[in-house]
Amino acid sequence: MSASITDTTGIIAIAAAAVALLALAVCVTLVISLRRVRADQRAVLGEREPRDLIAHAHELQGAFDSLREYVEQIALRLDGRLAQAESDLQGAIAHTALVRYDAYNELSGRQSMSIALLDSDRSGIVLSCIHHRDQARVYGKLVRDGQSELEFSPEEAEAVRLALSPSSVDDPDQPS
Repeated sequence: MSASITDTTGIIAIAAAAVALLALAVCVTLVISLRRVRADQRAVLGEREPRDLIAHAHELQGAFDSLREYVEQIALRLDGRLAQAESDLQGAIAHTALVRYDAYNELSGRQSMSIALLDSDRSGIVLSCIHHRDQARVYGKLVRDGQSELEFSPEEAEAVRLALSPSSVDDPDQPS
Protein backbone atom coordinates (compact mmCIF):
# COMPACT_ATOMS: atom_id res chain seq x y z
CA MET A 1 0.00 0.00 0.00
CA SER A 2 1.44 3.21 -1.06
CA ALA A 3 0.86 6.32 0.94
CA SER A 4 0.12 9.41 -0.89
CA ILE A 5 0.37 12.93 0.25
CA THR A 6 -3.30 13.37 -0.21
CA ASP A 7 -4.46 10.80 2.25
CA THR A 8 -5.41 11.82 5.78
CA THR A 9 -2.20 10.80 7.47
CA GLY A 10 -0.09 12.68 4.94
CA ILE A 11 -2.18 15.83 5.30
CA ILE A 12 -1.96 15.69 9.08
CA ALA A 13 1.84 15.21 8.84
CA ILE A 14 2.22 18.20 6.53
CA ALA A 15 -0.03 20.32 8.77
CA ALA A 16 1.97 19.24 11.85
CA ALA A 17 5.23 20.12 10.07
CA ALA A 18 3.83 23.54 9.12
CA VAL A 19 2.68 24.17 12.70
CA ALA A 20 6.12 23.05 13.96
CA LEU A 21 7.88 25.44 11.55
CA LEU A 22 5.57 28.25 12.59
CA ALA A 23 6.23 27.47 16.27
CA LEU A 24 9.98 27.42 15.56
CA ALA A 25 9.76 30.85 13.84
CA VAL A 26 7.79 32.25 16.80
CA CYS A 27 10.40 30.82 19.22
CA VAL A 28 13.28 32.39 17.25
CA THR A 29 11.44 35.74 17.25
CA LEU A 30 10.84 35.50 21.00
CA VAL A 31 14.49 34.61 21.67
CA ILE A 32 15.66 37.65 19.69
CA SER A 33 13.13 39.86 21.47
CA LEU A 34 14.17 38.46 24.88
CA ARG A 35 17.85 39.20 24.11
CA ARG A 36 16.96 42.80 23.28
CA VAL A 37 14.96 43.13 26.52
CA ARG A 38 17.86 41.67 28.52
CA ALA A 39 20.30 44.05 26.84
CA ASP A 40 18.02 46.97 27.68
CA GLN A 41 17.64 45.66 31.22
CA ARG A 42 21.45 45.47 31.61
CA ALA A 43 21.67 49.06 30.36
CA VAL A 44 19.19 50.18 33.02
CA LEU A 45 20.13 47.89 35.90
CA GLY A 46 23.85 47.57 35.23
CA GLU A 47 26.05 44.52 35.10
CA ARG A 48 25.92 43.78 38.84
CA GLU A 49 24.17 40.83 40.41
CA PRO A 50 20.80 39.97 38.94
CA ARG A 51 17.87 41.82 40.49
CA ASP A 52 14.47 42.89 39.45
CA LEU A 53 13.23 46.27 38.36
CA ILE A 54 11.37 46.88 41.65
CA ALA A 55 14.56 46.43 43.70
CA HIS A 56 16.40 48.74 41.30
CA ALA A 57 13.69 51.38 41.57
CA HIS A 58 13.84 51.12 45.39
CA GLU A 59 17.62 51.56 45.30
CA LEU A 60 17.27 54.59 43.01
CA GLN A 61 14.68 56.14 45.32
CA GLY A 62 17.06 55.73 48.26
CA ALA A 63 19.86 57.36 46.27
CA PHE A 64 17.58 60.26 45.30
CA ASP A 65 16.54 60.72 48.93
CA SER A 66 20.19 60.80 50.02
CA LEU A 67 21.01 63.27 47.26
CA ARG A 68 18.07 65.50 48.23
CA GLU A 69 19.22 65.56 51.86
CA TYR A 70 22.76 66.40 50.77
CA VAL A 71 21.56 69.24 48.52
CA GLU A 72 19.37 70.62 51.32
CA GLN A 73 22.36 70.62 53.70
CA ILE A 74 24.49 72.39 51.10
CA ALA A 75 21.70 74.93 50.50
CA LEU A 76 21.48 75.64 54.24
CA ARG A 77 25.25 76.13 54.45
CA LEU A 78 25.17 78.41 51.40
CA ASP A 79 22.33 80.44 52.92
CA GLY A 80 24.41 80.88 56.06
CA ARG A 81 27.48 81.90 54.08
CA LEU A 82 25.43 84.32 51.98
CA ALA A 83 23.91 85.90 55.08
CA GLN A 84 27.42 86.29 56.55
CA ALA A 85 28.72 87.83 53.32
CA GLU A 86 25.80 90.26 53.20
CA SER A 87 26.44 91.19 56.82
CA ASP A 88 30.14 91.68 56.12
CA LEU A 89 29.35 93.94 53.15
CA GLN A 90 27.09 96.27 55.14
CA GLY A 91 29.99 98.59 55.97
CA ALA A 92 31.75 98.30 52.60
CA ILE A 93 32.17 101.30 50.34
CA ALA A 94 29.35 101.21 47.81
CA HIS A 95 29.20 104.80 46.51
CA THR A 96 32.15 106.95 45.44
CA ALA A 97 32.69 110.22 43.64
CA LEU A 98 35.61 112.56 43.07
CA VAL A 99 35.33 116.29 42.36
CA ARG A 100 38.45 118.21 41.25
CA TYR A 101 38.66 121.99 41.42
CA ASP A 102 40.90 125.06 41.81
CA ALA A 103 40.51 126.06 45.45
CA TYR A 104 42.15 129.47 45.09
CA ASN A 105 41.21 130.25 41.51
CA GLU A 106 44.82 129.88 40.51
CA LEU A 107 45.89 128.27 37.33
CA SER A 108 47.21 125.21 39.17
CA GLY A 109 45.38 122.67 37.05
CA ARG A 110 42.55 121.82 39.43
CA GLN A 111 44.81 120.14 41.95
CA SER A 112 42.35 120.36 44.86
CA MET A 113 39.80 117.60 45.24
CA SER A 114 36.95 116.26 47.36
CA ILE A 115 36.16 112.55 47.43
CA ALA A 116 33.07 110.91 48.92
CA LEU A 117 33.35 107.29 50.15
CA LEU A 118 29.93 106.04 51.33
CA ASP A 119 28.38 102.68 52.18
CA SER A 120 24.94 101.39 51.23
CA ASP A 121 23.43 103.23 54.24
CA ARG A 122 24.74 106.53 52.75
CA SER A 123 27.27 106.81 55.57
CA GLY A 124 31.02 107.17 55.39
CA ILE A 125 33.51 109.96 54.91
CA VAL A 126 34.25 112.93 52.66
CA LEU A 127 37.92 113.80 52.28
CA SER A 128 39.02 117.12 50.83
CA CYS A 129 42.56 118.02 49.85
CA ILE A 130 43.09 121.73 49.33
CA HIS A 131 46.20 122.30 47.26
CA HIS A 132 48.04 125.63 47.33
CA ARG A 133 51.38 126.57 45.84
CA ASP A 134 53.27 126.04 49.08
CA GLN A 135 51.16 123.46 50.88
CA ALA A 136 48.32 121.01 50.78
CA ARG A 137 45.80 120.44 53.55
CA VAL A 138 43.57 117.42 54.02
CA TYR A 139 40.19 117.60 55.74
CA GLY A 140 37.77 114.82 56.58
CA LYS A 141 34.09 114.96 57.45
CA LEU A 142 31.99 112.11 58.78
CA VAL A 143 28.79 111.43 56.83
CA ARG A 144 25.69 109.75 58.29
CA ASP A 145 22.67 109.10 56.08
CA GLY A 146 24.00 111.50 53.45
CA GLN A 147 24.43 114.39 55.91
CA SER A 148 27.44 115.75 57.80
CA GLU A 149 27.59 117.16 61.30
CA LEU A 150 29.77 119.91 59.82
CA GLU A 151 28.63 121.95 56.85
CA PHE A 152 29.81 120.69 53.47
CA SER A 153 31.69 122.96 51.12
CA PRO A 154 30.03 123.23 47.70
CA GLU A 155 32.59 120.76 46.27
CA GLU A 156 32.05 118.28 49.11
CA ALA A 157 28.28 118.52 48.70
CA GLU A 158 28.73 117.88 44.97
CA ALA A 159 30.89 114.81 45.69
CA VAL A 160 28.22 113.40 48.03
CA ARG A 161 25.46 114.17 45.51
CA LEU A 162 27.38 112.49 42.69
CA ALA A 163 28.22 109.45 44.84
CA LEU A 164 24.58 108.92 45.76
CA SER A 165 23.09 109.60 42.33
CA PRO A 166 21.99 106.37 40.61
CA SER A 167 23.58 107.27 37.29
CA SER A 168 26.90 108.51 38.64
CA VAL A 169 30.04 107.59 36.80
CA ASP A 170 33.16 108.49 38.71
CA ASP A 171 35.02 110.90 36.42
CA PRO A 172 38.02 112.62 37.95
CA ASP A 173 37.87 115.36 35.32
CA GLN A 174 34.24 116.34 35.84
CA PRO A 175 33.63 120.06 36.31
CA SER A 176 32.59 121.34 39.73
